[in-house]
Amino acid sequence: MAVTAKMVKELREKTGVGMMDCKKALAECDGDLEAAVDWLRKKGLSSASKKSGRVAAEGKVVTASANGVGVLLEVNSETDFAAKNEKFIAFAQQAVELALENKSTDIEAFKNLPFPGTGRTAGEELTHQISTIGENMNLRRVALLEVSQGSVASYIHMGGKIGVLVGLESDSDNQEALAELGKKVAMHVAASSPPYLNRQSVPEADLKREKDILSDQARASGKPEQIIEKMVMGRINKFYGENCLLEQPFVMDPDQKVGNVVEAAAKALGAKISVSGFQRFVLGEGIQKRDDDFASEVAKQVG
Repeated sequence: MAVTAKMVKELREKTGVGMMDCKKALAECDGDLEAAVDWLRKKGLSSASKKSGRVAAEGKVVTASANGVGVLLEVNSETDFAAKNEKFIAFAQQAVELALENKSTDIEAFKNLPFPGTGRTAGEELTHQISTIGENMNLRRVALLEVSQGSVASYIHMGGKIGVLVGLESDSDNQEALAELGKKVAMHVAASSPPYLNRQSVPEADLKREKDILSDQARASGKPEQIIEKMVMGRINKFYGENCLLEQPFVMDPDQKVGNVVEAAAKALGAKISVSGFQRFVLGEGIQKRDDDFASEVAKQVG
């Protein structure tokens, strides 16, 4: 029996399960709605859907890297307690290794990959884990960083609250030294959160907006236009120094810029080294966390 959009909609409304899972259930059950409901329940999908409306802003950022490729993956849970669960940790680590193996850059495509040893996709395994652990969870986002020659270093801060990847392009074969330098730069990125790599990577629109703001501020001081232009250029240099990774004061030695630290390491190794890029995830950033007023909730229940 052909599965129609109306049938999928009806099953979704009845169970709260995602459309693709509803379509699969109906196809497996030859369009029988009640049988499809039972099929979803047996798979643990129906019970998992009841948890899907709950905010999952805790969890871990995890990383994996090998052979010049690195991946960051954010896996969310409702509570920090669940994020310390051995099953959650094992799932997150398997997931990021799967992302590395497939060089994943799109989280929705990643969810459709076969999850090793389960007979399920990564998305289906997530649903299985929700039913097992008892909290809403989410595979939120994934990022990839790759170098043609050199090293991709990673750093995880506070057990998964912040994750960073740094790419170092280099002709040096001293992987240990590159890894050490990469980790230091990654720690700086974790602490300083630079928006841009260097001056060339600042989008023209961002630079124009900054110049417009600085120009308006300078004009408000009543200075002549030729003075204003010099003031703006000076402040733009300060903007670069605050926002471009290679021009920021290095957190471990503020007298040195990050770019200077990389140049010194290259000289010491007798090789070329350049920072080709970085990725930085902060756990739960941008997620609207629920602020429960438990006193009010109790009052509502009693009242």
